[in-house]
Amino acid sequence: MSGAARWPAGSCDCHFHVFDAARYPYAEGRHYTPPDAPLAAYLAMCESVGIQRGVLVHPTVFGADHRSFEDILAAHPKRLRGVAVVSPDTPEADIARWHALGARGTRVTTIFQGPDLGRIREIVARVKPFGWHLQILVDVVDHPHLVAQVRDLDVTVVVDHMGHHGAQALLASRGFANLRAQLLASEVWTKLSAPYRLSADSGRDPLVGEVAQALLRANAGRLVWGSDWPHPTSPHPVPSDERLAALALEWLPDEATRQAVLVRNPQRLYWGDGAD
Repeated sequence: MSGAARWPAGSCDCHFHVFDAARYPYAEGRHYTPPDAPLAAYLAMCESVGIQRGVLVHPTVFGADHRSFEDILAAHPKRLRGVAVVSPDTPEADIARWHALGARGTRVTTIFQGPDLGRIREIVARVKPFGWHLQILVDVVDHPHLVAQVRDLDVTVVVDHMGHHGAQALLASRGFANLRAQLLASEVWTKLSAPYRLSADSGRDPLVGEVAQALLRANAGRLVWGSDWPHPTSPHPVPSDERLAALALEWLPDEATRQAVLVRNPQRLYWGDGAD
């Protein structure tokens, strides 16, 4: 990112990963094997733009092994927060340790294996005592009612990647209408992230912009932005980091909206109480 347009002071990238296989081996049975993407490269990208804070999301390739997650959060306690991956049998001591390090949510991915509401219910019960949110990666076209079902478990819900479906079908879908209504009612949060999951030409496709604007119109106060760096498992070509940064600012054209989405909303969700 060349940094021609600087972001507001305190801007936060609410979704990034780190892959360093030499130090932190990947789990057997993983769904993909990413190229190395060390923390130093991520921080250099942030420096080029002016991103000052971040939220580390534990990726599925590590399975239950959170050593990378723990080490990175421990090294940057003021700058970073985290989203762990809790399972029904995760020891409470682990969750408490991650919370002390700055974890504020757990992630559930339904793309690889489909949704399991019973398992999600068990996970919510594990993290609710810590006040964590549940971040869910879900194709809202294929599963239009899942977000509401999770929200009914009385947990703060953060929806990944703008709905995770092709933009044209997404805009016309019941699931996206449901998501907009949930935003309008301040029932959920949504990440403006990974536009390349919505289009094969996401850097220029106007339909991707329409998705972003529809979410902003619904409730800019419940949106955060994430780079999804280093962009693993994309089904389409990924624009350059320079273009992704410019695209985010195109979606957020005025200072008030940038302050909300890039600074204040992350502060509330990850550094404040994040309560609904």
